[in-house]
Amino acid sequence: MMKIEKKSSTLSAFAVHKSKQKEKNEVNLSKRSSRVQKKKEEKKLKASQKQSPLLREEASIKSSLQKVSVHVKNRTPQNATATMNGGEKLNSSKRQKDGSTKKSKCHAAEKLCVTPETDQVETKQKKSTHKKKTVKTVAELHGKSIADDLTSSSMLLSELDGSSVEQHTSDSEVQAAKIFEWLIAPVKPRKFFSELWEKKPLLVKRNQPHYYEGCFSTAEFDEILRTNNLQFTVNVDVVSYADDKRETHNPVGRAHAPIVWDYYQNGCSVRLLNPQTFSTNMWRLNSTLTEYFGSFVGANVYLTPAGSQGFAPHWDDIEAFVIQLEGKKHWRLYNPRCEEEALPRFSSPNFKQAEIGEPILDTVLEPGDLLYFPRGIIHQADTPAESHSLHVTLSTCQRNTWGDLLQKLVPQALQTAFEEDIEYRKALPRDYMNYMGVVWSDKESSERKAFMNKVHQLVGRLFHHASVDGAADQMSKGVIQDSLPPVISEAEASRSIFGNGERWENGAVTNRVEMEPDSNIKLLRKGIIRLVMEEDQIRIYHCIENTRVYHEVEPRFLDIDSRMAPAVEYLIESYPETVLVDSLPLEGVEDKVTLATALYEKGIIVTMEPLKPIFDD
Repeated sequence: MMKIEKKSSTLSAFAVHKSKQKEKNEVNLSKRSSRVQKKKEEKKLKASQKQSPLLREEASIKSSLQKVSVHVKNRTPQNATATMNGGEKLNSSKRQKDGSTKKSKCHAAEKLCVTPETDQVETKQKKSTHKKKTVKTVAELHGKSIADDLTSSSMLLSELDGSSVEQHTSDSEVQAAKIFEWLIAPVKPRKFFSELWEKKPLLVKRNQPHYYEGCFSTAEFDEILRTNNLQFTVNVDVVSYADDKRETHNPVGRAHAPIVWDYYQNGCSVRLLNPQTFSTNMWRLNSTLTEYFGSFVGANVYLTPAGSQGFAPHWDDIEAFVIQLEGKKHWRLYNPRCEEEALPRFSSPNFKQAEIGEPILDTVLEPGDLLYFPRGIIHQADTPAESHSLHVTLSTCQRNTWGDLLQKLVPQALQTAFEEDIEYRKALPRDYMNYMGVVWSDKESSERKAFMNKVHQLVGRLFHHASVDGAADQMSKGVIQDSLPPVISEAEASRSIFGNGERWENGAVTNRVEMEPDSNIKLLRKGIIRLVMEEDQIRIYHCIENTRVYHEVEPRFLDIDSRMAPAVEYLIESYPETVLVDSLPLEGVEDKVTLATALYEKGIIVTMEPLKPIFDD
């Protein structure tokens, strides 16, 4: 196996080399653009002759989505609720004081819905004695659901193994977008992010109990308990909630199935903290959505016995997507109690019922339904007397904010300012303690005004010393460390280090392969690497060697010479197209093959076709 030689490297050397390579890179990219355009024209011609089942399916999805699209001209106030109903009335075993059955309701001033007869937007005004926040329904669908035109979760997730597409043209970004579109359908992603994301909850009622079938099940949970060494507290929680008090009943040691089921039979909810570690479908779903969001996507599974509640009202520090898999669950959502509690960075303590006010959404989820709510939305859920519940909560955007970016940016900018700008190294006025501080905060003086102006000036100048790209790289490096490793399909394994190369066969090492200048290569996934400049070194951070246990290993990276960085950039920018090793923007063939071999041996790239064995004489 060939190894990459580590040479001294500095950021300035990288910048000089990039400048020298610019003209040559432009020529290479121009040639590549011509090849890409030619390939696109050939694909378009083939598609016009015979449309594939996958394309027909996508066209059907788009057509169906257009039919149910509802455009709301007036913007909905923040923290209102959007719902998507499947046409059935919701019933709950929980009774109001007057004994009547609760129905799915939004505490709202007006409601928008689409009727099957007219397919027009209707507005219904509720009587109100005082002003309330408006809660708008995106659409209410009756009869046949859009889900009828979409693939099942098991079929859709299996497509991610690459068996249904040409591997050298597969695009992980496109696959990730398709998964998210399926997750929230029939709401369009563009509408979701412009009107709902971080603003207000979304309820999708599909009347399609098999929509999420294949993601996870209670039977799979039982199998996981029996065949894996799950530990209480680390992997499994058993909890209960009654009389405004939540209790955790975790014993010490392994979560054996009979013990877990005994707690369940006695009214405890069971939470599986990391299903992606044990379930392949959850692993595939989470890793794919992580690439879509650019932020780690985790998951918890919640199994609740009938007629019980496991958790107290609280808010979370993540954007939550609740997918109902089995049974029913009664949910109540509440607005943040004040503006300061909206989009919080950390989860809340448990609340008492008297502390949270009236719900903005009160509904029952059934299999196939989706509930999304932003960080800071207080929530609680219980099961009706006649039904258990199994749901998965997908979570993302934990501490992935502008403020978190600035936490990376400002210290670096200040350090650079100290080094490069003498103004930051000048002494404070010798008498500043006579007019600055809390004691003087309500006093006015010329000295105080000058001091404040100086601080304002220095803070403004700080931006000129800030490396925004560097801070973004550091944030991205964190995402790479958080990420699950990619799920490798059989087709990908045959074209990569995971399934091709030397092996022991018939008493000898056989199947030796080598990277060649005419080998076609591409990144395994778009989001598996990040090129970062730090500590006077250029590094390729990757998630290939991560495990399915969160942060079980230290960040993985490959140090490279500054001369090779443009070639890595070229691979990133070329994705999803394959490129010839010989087309990498490096001076010599040896360097090109050396870099490609190093990336291949780390599993970062795959070849267009399996490398052919070399037979020694």
